[in-house]
Order: sequence, then C-alpha cells, then structure tokens
Amino acid sequence: MTEAKEAILLVGGKGTRLRPLTVHTPKPMVPAAGVPFLTHQLARARAAGVEHIVLATSYLAEVFEPYFGDGSSLGLHIEYVTEQEPLGTGGAIRNVASKLSSGPDEPVLIFNGDILTGLDIRALVTSHTVSGADVSLHLTRVEDPRAFGLVPTDGNGRVTAFLEKPQTPEEIVTDQINAGAYIFRRSVIDSIPTGRPVSVERETFPGLLASGAHLQGMVDSTYWLDLGTPAAFVRGSADLVLGRAPSPAVPGRCGDRLVLPSASVAPDAKLTGGTVVG
Repeated sequence: MTEAKEAILLVGGKGTRLRPLTVHTPKPMVPAAGVPFLTHQLARARAAGVEHIVLATSYLAEVFEPYFGDGSSLGLHIEYVTEQEPLGTGGAIRNVASKLSSGPDEPVLIFNGDILTGLDIRALVTSHTVSGADVSLHLTRVEDPRAFGLVPTDGNGRVTAFLEKPQTPEEIVTDQINAGAYIFRRSVIDSIPTGRPVSVERETFPGLLASGAHLQGMVDSTYWLDLGTPAAFVRGSADLVLGRAPSPAVPGRCGDRLVLPSASVAPDAKLTGGTVVG
C-alpha cells in the first residue's frame, strides 16, 4: 500500500476565538486529554505511517520546538518553519516545501492544527493513489453547512466546485464540507506562488479546478470537530478521554475520567463525562 511518508501541519493560527486560553499558548498547544492537542495529531499521523512532519508555525512559534524537539520521542522526525508574515493556508504550505524530500508524484499529507478527527488517514492516501488525483480532500457531512464552505462531488467522488458559505437556502447544494485534511501531489505544492499570502480554499483549489486538475473528495464522517471555541475544546478533550475520538496519545485509559499522575483526588470524589484532572 502506498503511504504518505511526509506531512505538513498548519499550526500558525492565532486562535482568537479561544482567548484567553491562547494569549500565551498557541491553539495547538492547549491541553486536551492531558497533553497538548497537537500531540494527538502527531501520534495519529505516525500511526498512519508518516515519518517526517514539518510544522508551519507563526503565532508564538517559539513554544513548539522546546516541547516536541526533533520528534524522536514520538517516533517522528519533526522540523519547524516559521512565517515572518502571515501567508494563509496555501502560502504556509508553499513556505515549507523546501523541507520536503518527496518526489514530484509522491503524496504529502497536509492537515490543519485545530481539527479533531477520526479520519482514516491510510484510506485517504489509498483513495488518492487509486484515483490518480492531484489533490485529495477529506470531506465530512454536517447537519448545518451554513457556517462552512461547501464541496460538492460527482458520482465518482470527483470535486466539481468550491462554494463559499451559503447565504440562502437555495445555495445549500450539498452537506459536504472541507474537513481540513488533504493529500497533495508534491508537484502541486511546488506550483503554489511564493512570497505572498495564498488561501488554498479560495485560490489554490478553485484555480486547480479551473485548470482541469483532478481533485478527489473522500467523505469520512467517523468523528470530526473544529476546536475553535472553548466549549468545543472541552468537548473534544472529553471525547478523547471517553474514546469517542480515537488517539494513541491519550495518557492512560480510565473509562470516563483521566487523572494524571501529578494529581491526587479524594476517594469519594465522583469524576465522570471525560473529566481530566491535571
């Protein structure tokens, strides 16, 4: 089976909706189920066969490397690239391309640093390889797609359009949204313009479609949560503890609670619902 050996993790966002948690801590480093949220993403990528990960950092960039180092404790080789000016999703991807060693046709996994997902990464890579796509996107279905950009596909899963957030009921043509994980053919990364902000959602993907490139969508609705707000972060942490969102990085298994070694809890205290005590 073809595997993506390399990945880019986009962790440059300021996490403004999570303030005050993110005043001194970048969003991916906010704890979830006892460890920085980013740990879960790195561990899941490693479990899917990824060996080399480049972190595209910007906001509070100096926090990441002292914690994760070279990645060897997770069985990974981690490198760091810091944007001097915000470059958007596409610009951040292009900005780290020089760190990649993949050949032009090899798959590179790219994912957002604020999405908790049960995505089968290997299945996305397989779908990408079998379809011969230039870019493959993880799509998920949501009950209310008004807050998201829509990604309709044809009967074969091929992406037909990228639509901005719908303003009227008539504009809701699908419940499929971009779930923030992609497989790029390496040569596509190298085609993104350098030295300026680029949005993959608004520029790169629509431009590829217009040029006749093959963009493939894989719908995977196992578990998906955007950790953009404090309430979502609390829910995500609880779901990790409860096992609803699978992660090899949860430190220990305690049923419906997680008590870390640094904590002591009274024998008669009742902890439920995915509570973490640190």
